[in-house]
Formats: sequence, structure tokens, C-alpha cells
Amino acid sequence: MIATPAKNVFETNARDADENIFSDSRAEESRRVNNDPRERQPKPNQQPRRDKRDIHGWIVLDKPIGMTSTQAVAVVKRLFSAKRAGHAGTLDPLASGGLPIALGEATKTVPFVMDGRKRYRFTVCWGEERDTDDTEGEVVTASEARPTIEAIRALLPRFTGLIEQTPPRYSAVKIQGERAYDLARDGEVVELAPRPVEIHQLVLIEQIDNSRSVFEAECGKGTYVRALARDIGRILGCFGHICALRRTLVGPFGENDMILLEQLEALCNRAASGEGSLADALLPVETALDDIPALAVTRADAARLHRGQAVLLRGRDAPNSSGTVYVTVAGRLLALAEVTNGEIIPKRVFNLTGLTASAGRNEKV
Repeated sequence: MIATPAKNVFETNARDADENIFSDSRAEESRRVNNDPRERQPKPNQQPRRDKRDIHGWIVLDKPIGMTSTQAVAVVKRLFSAKRAGHAGTLDPLASGGLPIALGEATKTVPFVMDGRKRYRFTVCWGEERDTDDTEGEVVTASEARPTIEAIRALLPRFTGLIEQTPPRYSAVKIQGERAYDLARDGEVVELAPRPVEIHQLVLIEQIDNSRSVFEAECGKGTYVRALARDIGRILGCFGHICALRRTLVGPFGENDMILLEQLEALCNRAASGEGSLADALLPVETALDDIPALAVTRADAARLHRGQAVLLRGRDAPNSSGTVYVTVAGRLLALAEVTNGEIIPKRVFNLTGLTASAGRNEKV
């Protein structure tokens, strides 16, 4: 807890700050009146302000350990001077791996990535359960027992398929408008209800020693790998927590799509010096829509859809399916739409004016 400063010290600092503000204001006003050339010079150590730009596409950051997802988005947004940015699924600071970051119009496709499957490689340390279910927490229960490989493998089918899972106390789940981790950090008792999640695959891939096991899991939206480690450890009677975690797949984005922060910074520096293009780092907006059918339309129909008007297609141009599609014109993404009885109803229209992915990146590696 941060100690509250003494009142007299605070008041002294406040007065000093006020005096500095008024003094600086008077000096700046004098320079403006007298057309002082110093008024036009940047202040020492002040970086020139860069204008925000329209940049559209995906960056799949190989997030380093120790960085929050919010910090990662801020770094990428700054490197690209992008107007808008957001991520498609929080990754814990302890974890590394794929953090898809949407820039510009790609933010409209974030839900499609978040609803996709995720794959994790993680290490469980046996013998201790911690309040955060990972190495950052305090030990709450301990055991000298250690599980056998046979016991672990025999248990895994119970955690495969549709299961009930209670999220960790330190999670982003909201309780009456408050994040569970905020309540837990304030010392409040956090009671979270179990909820259904789907585990498509859970495999023991390595037994490092009798205290550490490495797993790989492929799961659906809302699954907490930390909770998996906690629950498996409880049933085995040895307790456990996550001591290493890496995300290797998020929706359509795999490890081949990831870029290290150092590589991204180097690319941005080369682009700033004219030796490359920021577009080379981007994946197209429509990469997030891999599981959705594409529907090409004429320029005349595209103009109507762009204005938010529905289009009725007949004859050979009529779509032979219904549901969500992404609409293209001349190979360029135009809109997300619903198709019903041959009618295309636009739901989200894209305006891709600005920087987009290089043509060579329209096909994933």
C-alpha cells in the first residue's frame, strides 16, 4: 500500500507546482508577444508529436512474458501511430505467445477471432495451489504427494469435452460490475459460479520430473488454463499451479503469423527511414474471417451496400446459402452481411482508406 504523504508536504508540493505553472505561462506569453524564436523550438527531451494514421489490419504479436495485453496494444498502437487498436483476447502477463492486435477497421472483426479456438502449451508445477493459480500468487495449500504419469493420463478424459469450470479468483470475470481480480486484490472474498466451457483436446506431452508436467490444450472461448491446473491438482490430491504458459493458436492465427516485439520495432524503424513499409507487418483485415464464406458483388451492388442499403440478387448471382458472409468487390473487403432469401443485408461496412496489408500477405504463410 502506498503511504499517504503528510498534509504540509502535499500542500508545499502543490504550491510549488502552481507557481511553476504560472511562471511558465507568463514566460511563454512573453515569448509569444515578442516573437521569441525559442517559442518555436521543441522543449528538451520532448519527442515530436506524430499524427495518428488510418491503418487497417492485424498484428499477431508474440507477447513477451511480463507484459500485459493492454500494454502490448499501447506499444503497437504507438509504433504504428494508429488511430484505433484493440486485442482479441487477454493473455496473462505470465504468459507468452499469440496476442492478435487489430488496427483500424480490423477492430470490427475482433469478435470472430475471440470466438475461435485457442491452443496453449503449459507447464503445471505439482505440490502447491496458489491463490492466483500461477506462480505470482501466495501458496494456499501444499502437499508432498506427486502424481504418476498413469494417474495424470487416466484423469484427462474428465477434462475433455463440455465441462463445468469455475474461473480463477484473479480473473477478468465481472461481479456486479467489478472485475474479480480487482475485488481479490482488495482482499474481498470472491465467489464465482461455475460455467460451461469446451475443451477440444487435452494431452500430456512431457513429464519433466516428478514435480512438473507439460500439457497441450485446445479449447473454446472462456476457458481458463489456470483453472485446469488447479482442478486437476485437486483431484489428484497433490495440488498444482501454472508455472509456464504459451498461447500457440488464436482463431485463424498460429505461430507462423506471430512477430516478436523486437522484430516489429526493427521493421518500424526501417520503414521510418524509407527502407521498408509498415504494410509488410500487417495481415489483412479479412484474415479474421477465414471461417466465413466470401461473396463477391458488382460495383453497382457494392455502392448500395456501402450506403447501408440491402441488395437483392436473382438468377445465377443469387447466393446459394444463408447466414453471415463477408462481401468483396474487385477482391477488396467491403462489408459483413447477412444473407436471407437471396437478399444481402449489410451489418458492418468497412472503410479501408489508408494503409492496409501488402498484396503479398493476402495469403497466410
